[in-house]
Amino acid sequence: MVLKKLSIWFWQCVLFTASIVTYNHPVLAQQTANATSKQLSLQQTAPNQVELNHQILNLSDVQSALKSATYLLRTPRQQNSVSELSQALTPVVLITDVKVNATNKGIEVILVTPNSEKLFVSGRTEGNSYIAEIKNAQLQLASGNFRQQKPAAGIANVIVVPVDGNTLRLTVTGETALPVVELFDSQTEGLVFGVTPSATTAQQPTPSQQTQPSESNQAPIELEVTAPPETGYKIPDASIGTRTNTPTRDVPQVINVIPQQVIKDQHNQYIGDALRNAGISQGATPSSLNDRFVIRGFDSSTNILTDGLRNYFAGAQNALNTSNVERIEVLRGPASVLYGQAGLGGIINVVTKQPLRDPYYDASFSVGSFNSIQPSFDIGGPLTSDKKLLYRLDGSYLSSDSFVDFYHQQRYQIAGALSWDIDKNTKLTLNSSYEDFNQNLNWRGLPAVGTLYPSPNGKIPPNRFLGEPGIEDPQDTTYTRLSYKLEHHFNENWSVENAFQAILGRSNDNPFLYPIGLEPDNRTLDQITITTPTTRFQNVFDVNTQVTGRFNTGSVEHQLIIGSEYAWNHLYTTQVNLSAPSIDIFNPVYGQIGDGTILFKYQGGFSINDLGVYAQDVIKLFSNLKLVLGGRYDWAGETDFNQFPTPTSTTFSSQAFSPRAGLVYQPIKPISLYASYSRSFVPQTGLSANNNPFQPQRGTQYEVGVKADLLGDQLSANLALYDLTLTNNLTADPNNPNFSITVGEERSRGVELFVTGEILSGWNVIASYAYTDPRVTKDNSTPVGNLLNLAPQNQASLWTTYIIPKGNLKGLGAGFGLFYVGDRFGDLANSFKLPSYVRTDAALYYRRGQLDAALNFQNLFDLKYFDTAFLSDTQLYYGNPFTVNFTLSWHF
Repeated sequence: MVLKKLSIWFWQCVLFTASIVTYNHPVLAQQTANATSKQLSLQQTAPNQVELNHQILNLSDVQSALKSATYLLRTPRQQNSVSELSQALTPVVLITDVKVNATNKGIEVILVTPNSEKLFVSGRTEGNSYIAEIKNAQLQLASGNFRQQKPAAGIANVIVVPVDGNTLRLTVTGETALPVVELFDSQTEGLVFGVTPSATTAQQPTPSQQTQPSESNQAPIELEVTAPPETGYKIPDASIGTRTNTPTRDVPQVINVIPQQVIKDQHNQYIGDALRNAGISQGATPSSLNDRFVIRGFDSSTNILTDGLRNYFAGAQNALNTSNVERIEVLRGPASVLYGQAGLGGIINVVTKQPLRDPYYDASFSVGSFNSIQPSFDIGGPLTSDKKLLYRLDGSYLSSDSFVDFYHQQRYQIAGALSWDIDKNTKLTLNSSYEDFNQNLNWRGLPAVGTLYPSPNGKIPPNRFLGEPGIEDPQDTTYTRLSYKLEHHFNENWSVENAFQAILGRSNDNPFLYPIGLEPDNRTLDQITITTPTTRFQNVFDVNTQVTGRFNTGSVEHQLIIGSEYAWNHLYTTQVNLSAPSIDIFNPVYGQIGDGTILFKYQGGFSINDLGVYAQDVIKLFSNLKLVLGGRYDWAGETDFNQFPTPTSTTFSSQAFSPRAGLVYQPIKPISLYASYSRSFVPQTGLSANNNPFQPQRGTQYEVGVKADLLGDQLSANLALYDLTLTNNLTADPNNPNFSITVGEERSRGVELFVTGEILSGWNVIASYAYTDPRVTKDNSTPVGNLLNLAPQNQASLWTTYIIPKGNLKGLGAGFGLFYVGDRFGDLANSFKLPSYVRTDAALYYRRGQLDAALNFQNLFDLKYFDTAFLSDTQLYYGNPFTVNFTLSWHF
């Protein structure tokens, strides 16, 4: 074990050393130009554009950066082949931070970079917004973008977001009028925008002396922008697709991003509720521990990351709440090339809240149906005057009953984050969280007879609990998460990142009753008692190191990632199954304990080790043509151990190579056409009749699609077609019925459509439709042609909100949603089918100043529907009935 761990850290060090060698290589190293000035030109693209010309000033050339705030306008672009070639070949500059500082005139916005002279800027105005595009720049922030509301009197917001892989967009919006903006070049900090609210400036700007560019000057900065939506439904970039903050339109697979604003608008308490917006259903009810996610027909419940690192036991064993969630990212299709062993349906990345650069304080209180109360807080800001040390702290408490008899839950969570700018090139971020989930019973659903199917004995009410309330109290689960991320930039082209995460899970469960079958009278449910005499614990560790570099080979640009990852997952538990009395599902009598004969006893667990090395190159062949190539090799091992009746252990190992290739073509800037091929793998345990270990499951996907940014980049759409095939699936061995062989195959084909963003000012929408045809194509026990369980062939969602943006009713708004889930079979044998349903949600809002009030209605028409089923027709789960929640928040 010691040698294995040493070898793992050795490979981490090798990658780090390789990055140093590459950085010093004479072909790959970039020559840094020392420019003394640069020009800014305003393109004639906006009707309200101003034509005054100014030289960009260095901060050293003026008494105060904001003593006089002249309007930021540019010299016309020079039709100069030298300038254009310079811009095309200039390496992408990393913006490592965004600062907003108060001044005597207003604010200054600083894009922190040591190489501001290489930036190309162009800008225009739109309404009350000044908009600038900064070319040859990439934002390197943990949150992916920057947004600050009301940084000063007269300024509504400052937003910095990526437009594509090498362009940023800065938007400064005045509260009542267009602000006055001036651009300065600080050689010590970066690019500085001085902003003065128009209300404080009574005079028109006067032009300064022009300086015509020469061949020794930098190429002109160019601008052409539209304002991004202020409410945050459209998130242009995500880290899940490439392990870097990359515009989603440059990734040749479908990526769904569910931002915090959607989670807040819908009052989603669990990530399963939020994922309905991406056409992913089967979320947990509050009275069940489990989230179960089906993506493209395949169970993806354990394919969950937290901030890009493994979270093996999330989802399948714990209904994750949203109190510490910044956004949720979904990469549909195989993701093994970057994240190792994972099912082929897709992978989910939960991005947690990160430290804030400016003070922020928010307190909220929610009260609702089933005696639900939930106070929470979220605070953050700088801990030092130079803002090199930032923090974030949030917490929540939830106490709630349920529509299920006898059920009650309590949930506590507190999370903290701390970031430290060690120097201008090095940053350390620490994250931690603690969650305690306590429920007084484990609801195992209801049988199909009397709920889904009619029964001569009557109908089972949805609130019925079949178990023993007295002995199932309480069940307590705790999760502790600790992580860090260390980032270092060698220069604007090369960087290294090391990230580590540890999640420690503990649970103490009282005995609970588990259904095993319904007797022929269709009213007597046979049960067993499952007990866990000792504490069940599971520890997950994941460490990832990657080197990122940008370089050119001739006119071709590369963004290269080389990394390694080691993950360890250890579970230990005990379980004793006892005989238990049956229960009448139509007339239950509680308090019958039974003799408790031991039927089964287990004491043991498993240890999983996964070491992977990966490489990916995003190749920009032309400005509108990108090629993505990647591959990963994994060595996976699992040791299963059992202490009863005698200590035994069995070790399984497998290895696999997972490739990925994709092409993105943009015929025009707002449109991306793409095609991709990718593979996944999942190790399998067990031995064949010949005592040979099973080969891992392999997934293969082909996907083509189109992505579009519409309405001036305010609205995004993605249409995709895919073909997925799962091979090496276990099925019965026809020659040895007690053993399995890996000849099974399942296939899923479908089409998906997603739309997200702002249609008009204040009017947001997030919508999805998916047609999925997932079937068994080869099997020795399941009939070929059967549909995969819990996978609806048709699924759609629509959620839209409108907030009045101005006038006497400003801040008043409403939301409306429809969530459709088609018929789906409850088991692989297709023996019973859950019917389709359409759930209707609604909301009312009032948001004015520091006050935020919301009234949310879920299942508005009190529809009785089945959310999911588990393993058999004795465990069907009703969805929540009509619920209402009122939330009052105050932020400052």
